[in-house]
Amino acid sequence: MNRLINYIKETRGELEHVSWPTRRQSVIFTVVVIVISISVSLFLGFFDYLFSLVLQKFIL
Repeated sequence: MNRLINYIKETRGELEHVSWPTRRQSVIFTVVVIVISISVSLFLGFFDYLFSLVLQKFIL
């Protein structure tokens, strides 16, 4: 039990050294992740559609 309490105290001490992002940074990073995710999905979706058209030409 003593080890658990010591671990929690050390973890709390380490969290004080963490440089947390501001609210503005969090919003910007979230928007960047969403935009990149949508871009990649559109890119992959386009090539998936293109490859499926090519495969349909060969199969039929």
